[in-house]
Amino acid sequence: MITLVVIGFLAGVITSISPCVLPVLPVVLTAGASRREQVPVPVTAGAPARAAEPDPDEAEAAARTWSWRPVGVVVGLVISFCLATLFGSLVLSALHLPQDLLRYLGIAVLVLIGVGLIWPAFGELLERPFTKLPARRVNPNSNGIVLGMGLGLLYVPCAGPVLATIVVIGANHTIGLGAFVLTVAFGIGAGVPLLVLALAGEQVTQRTGVLKRYARQLRVTGGVLMLVVAVLIGFNLTDGLQRNVPGYTTALQNLVEGNASATKELHSLSTVNKSGPGNQASANSGGATGSGDSGNAACTEDGQTLENCGTAPEITGITGWLNTPGDKPLNLAGLRGKTVLIDFWTYSCINCQRTLPHLEAWYSSYHQDGFEIIGVHTPEFAFEHVTSNISAQAKSLGVDYPVAIDNNYATWNAYSNQYWPAEYLIGPNGEVRHVTFGEGDYGTTEELIRQLVSESNPSVSLPKATDVPDRTPTEMSTPETYLGYQYAPLHITGQPPVQNAAQTSKLPNAIKQDTFALGGTWTSDSEDLVAGPNAQLALRFQAKIVYLVIGGTGTVGVRVNGQLTKTLTIAGVPKLYTLVSGPGQKALLNLSMSPGVQAYDFTFG
Repeated sequence: MITLVVIGFLAGVITSISPCVLPVLPVVLTAGASRREQVPVPVTAGAPARAAEPDPDEAEAAARTWSWRPVGVVVGLVISFCLATLFGSLVLSALHLPQDLLRYLGIAVLVLIGVGLIWPAFGELLERPFTKLPARRVNPNSNGIVLGMGLGLLYVPCAGPVLATIVVIGANHTIGLGAFVLTVAFGIGAGVPLLVLALAGEQVTQRTGVLKRYARQLRVTGGVLMLVVAVLIGFNLTDGLQRNVPGYTTALQNLVEGNASATKELHSLSTVNKSGPGNQASANSGGATGSGDSGNAACTEDGQTLENCGTAPEITGITGWLNTPGDKPLNLAGLRGKTVLIDFWTYSCINCQRTLPHLEAWYSSYHQDGFEIIGVHTPEFAFEHVTSNISAQAKSLGVDYPVAIDNNYATWNAYSNQYWPAEYLIGPNGEVRHVTFGEGDYGTTEELIRQLVSESNPSVSLPKATDVPDRTPTEMSTPETYLGYQYAPLHITGQPPVQNAAQTSKLPNAIKQDTFALGGTWTSDSEDLVAGPNAQLALRFQAKIVYLVIGGTGTVGVRVNGQLTKTLTIAGVPKLYTLVSGPGQKALLNLSMSPGVQAYDFTFG
């Protein structure tokens, strides 16, 4: 826990002195100067607030009260940033509200306070509710913490491993003590340099006498500045400012967040993995490790024989069912006496897709003899939460066995699962008898299925074993490459794209092996990159097959080593497309995408 605090705090300090802080920096710097020129006066219940003409002695005394305003701004920023990052998605999802609502709320706070500073009558209107409190001393500058909370909803620091971990945990609603501690440490670390800057800005205006002589002008200037910042952020016009300032903190960020100790600690907080060829892949998949009895604690991973691994956790927290009579729910208690295979999958995962033909063949061959498959669909990307998308893709992929939609990761957590795909083979008595993580070794799994079916029904005459080609890759290939910033650090040559903003760049002359580069205009979102004018993406890969999850509407031109090989037409639900298929090779892939096309995730075979 101490390591998490240190890593989080240092990462926060670094990110608050990086170019990413520039959009909110003007407001923070002027936090102490953008105050009303009125002096606080006592107000009793029912009495209207009245303004006093500034008096030099009173103004000097009031400055001691006003010195808390910068503290309020930064404290408000840290509190709202931490709460919004960890709990914002959870609350908005529970209330069925748009995920960008908090951002627009922050913009609204900036606009209201800015207008209040420019137009005193409106400012007094905003403060009027506080005048109803008996014997309340109204301080026109006490909105510092409110202003800070608005800024915190707009504060988007550079995504390094620490922030990526926090965002992933918050997005998947798997918040534990470690995640909370890391977030608070990060927020405090980010707040310290900002507080120093805010206090310094106030001291300069006080010591030079500017605050006393030009209070009204400073107030109006501060209000205008807030409105300008609100417009720039609202229309994503700050990316050019961030982009043109060198990334002078990158090396320092890598030193603090990219070392082995930090990687291990962050990995322990969010260890959802997508498997490669039968192996654990990187932990940048955005999910949860979960809690509770896993049901596989005593099982040997990819074992060759049946084992007794404890009672299988019940299927729980499912938001919908497919391929059951009337889409009614199933449960393991109702399936006692049958052999059941629980398969954790998500439809855009190529590792899962290569597994599906084997599962479908087993279901077709053994279902009538007491074998059941339940595909627990636990989403990786936001579009995979949509039931209609899951239904359409399950049908397209030939999945006709029952599918449980595990949008809240409830069953995933009940099994403490960490992989896509993952298979849990359950015997007729409800015990887990075998587990497999990742692709491959299908012959062993099928043989164990046949054993369990025969044990539960000795008189059954099983058909011969299925014969589905095993397409698990065995050659070295480029690792899975996510394109959304929540999975940072990105495998990219050159400067990573600015978050949530359009950025225009030029393809570099040289691209490192197993990395990609961008040309033209792209907008970086948490899960994907959205093509703009003249969008190009170059990837230097090693594989037989290259896949990419693509969404939106438009076309994608595919070139391998400069040679045009195909043009894809993209329309509808994001799904997996095959870009390259052939003998194993090291090559340069160039994609030209029309505006609006969304690129999510490269996988390889």
